[in-house]
This record gives sequence, C-alpha cells and structure tokens, in this order.
Amino acid sequence: MNVPFVDLKIQYNSIKEEVQEAINDVLDNTAFVLGKRVFDFESNFAKLHDANFCLATNNGTSALHVALWAAGIKSGDEVIIPANTFFATAEAVALTGAKPVLVDNDEYYNIDVNQIEDKITSKTKMILPVHLYGQPANVGKIKEIADKHNLLLAEDCAQAHCAEFNGQRVGTFGVAGCFSFYPGKNLGAFGEAGGVISKDVDFGRKMKLIRDHGAEEKYHHIVMGHNYRMSGIQGAVLGVKINYIEKWTEMRRANASLYNELLAGIPQLETPKEAEFAKHVYHLYVCQVERREELMEFLSSKGIASGLHYPIPLHLLEAFKDYGYKKGEFPRVEAEASKILSLPMYPELTKEHIKYVADAIKEFYK
Repeated sequence: MNVPFVDLKIQYNSIKEEVQEAINDVLDNTAFVLGKRVFDFESNFAKLHDANFCLATNNGTSALHVALWAAGIKSGDEVIIPANTFFATAEAVALTGAKPVLVDNDEYYNIDVNQIEDKITSKTKMILPVHLYGQPANVGKIKEIADKHNLLLAEDCAQAHCAEFNGQRVGTFGVAGCFSFYPGKNLGAFGEAGGVISKDVDFGRKMKLIRDHGAEEKYHHIVMGHNYRMSGIQGAVLGVKINYIEKWTEMRRANASLYNELLAGIPQLETPKEAEFAKHVYHLYVCQVERREELMEFLSSKGIASGLHYPIPLHLLEAFKDYGYKKGEFPRVEAEASKILSLPMYPELTKEHIKYVADAIKEFYK
C-alpha cells in the first residue's frame, strides 16, 4: 500500500465538474484578475470566520505583509513572533523593515504566552502569534497582554482555517487574521493564493488600497502600495471549495482521533495534544519520535510518506544571522526540531491508510 503525505488529486476528482464550471465562467467572462468570483469568495470567507471584511491576495506571504503594512509597522519597530513557524511569518515582518523578535514554544508547538512580556520593549508594536499546524495559540491570553501594553495584535492563520479558540474562529481577535490558500492547505487553491480578514472595515479599506498599487480607481493612486491581487481562477476554485471546508475539517479531526487511538502506548512516540481551549483543524499531524531518520526511512520502504515541519528553527537559519540569535536561546524549539515528524494527513485519508501507518510504526519500534 502507498500512503502519500497529501493527495490533492482525490479531492480534485470529487469536485471536478464544479471546479471546471467555475473556471470556465472566469474564462468566458475574461475576469482574469480579481472579478466577481474573487469578490464572492471574499464575502463568503469573511462570513465563514465571522469577520466583517476579507481581502483576497495572491499568496499567504502577501497577506501577512499587507496586514503589517496597513497596520503601520515600519523600520525601527519590533514584532513578537514564535521561534517555531514557517519562514514567511518572519519574512513579512522583515519586509516592513521591522525586527522579528522570537519567543520559545509551549507544549502545543505554539508561542509560549508566559515568555511574551519579557520580550516587550519600547520598540515593540505588535504581537503576531501563529496557529501552527492547525491548533490555535492561546490568543485570549495574548490579547490580554497586547491590550495591557497597548500593542497591536495580528494572527498568522495560514494553517488554521476554521480553527477555534473557546468557540470563536481564529483571525478576528486582533486587527487582522492572515491566511494562506496554497494548494496543500486545508482550504487550498490551484496555485498561489492568500487572504486577510478583519472585524475593522476601515482597516480593510487600507489593505485594499495597498493591494492594488494604492489606488481606489485606476490611475488615482492615493498611497504607495503593491500588486497583491488574487487571480480570477483562484477565486473560482476557492469559491467552490469553501462549500466543503467544514466537512473536510471534520474529516481531518476524525483522522487525527483515529491516529491518536492507534498510536497510543508507544513509548518512543508522542502524539499531538489538543488544548482545552482549542478546536484543532489538523493541517498537519505532528508527532515527536525517537530515531526519526531511521523511522522515516522505514516508513518510506513501506510506501508511506512523511515530512518535517520545521527541521531548522528560525534563529538558526542563515537568513537570521544578522539578528544576533544564538544556538541554545530557544531550548524547547531546538529540542523538538530534532524529534518532530509529520504523518500523512488529508480529509480523504482512509481508516485503512491510517491503520497501515500505525502498524508500520509499531513494527519499527518493536
């Protein structure tokens, strides 16, 4: 049996006719950039997360950058982020000229809220938590800290579509919630795409200006901006797939539950924990394992794919050398980076697939 890490083709085949009809509509109307399909998706995605505004962008990194730009983050500022995240979180901060200030992990792989206040200085302007792997960070406590210190709060929700903190969907606790619709995400386009949601319509208008060269209408440029527009085809694809995201989310959660059951009792493996306050949407199913490289090779020999998210902490990357961080500063992130392993996870993963993976892991450790 072969178990891919993610299977985009099986999902495409299940909605193929709807997607092709939507794409053909874009082609027939030559609405190649933005257009009705994109605007309809913006409206529906805002409703999905109980937001008042959604801005569709050309990718998730752009979503982060436009939100920070509109929030006024600039050179000389500091933005607090987790040390464990994909590079784009830090990259977006750096693109504004600000400095990304890192914080170690908690037990859920997210930013440790108990260490945030120690990182706040007179230059701190924003806290930017990441809801990593699909599990919300403790955004309630983070908001308390942000309000106490008069700081902005934005959320990196790139892996957390429909995730919830105490029953409230992520992305609406601060000024902006930034999403990626990269093909492998829980809600994925057929290419690069992203989006930002907000409760604040006026803030949304600022982002909308920046997205389209700072212009409200063609050739009338009010502020400096960029070109972060979503293509019509991606809006069409997402407009179809959004109708299934709730169902796909529950399928992911069911798959994670079965993994937890079948992998319980293996002393060399720790399954992911779900926080009491969280509804985890399992973009990734991340374990900690012993003898990781050997296990990955064994799984591969059985036709099972696996992944690493993320093998090198931000502060140890070459691109971070000028920030002055040193090995040992974030002990939890560093320790976990050598043990984390992502197992196959997608909605259409079958019980047989999951049992096959679990049996292979048990065989390896036995």
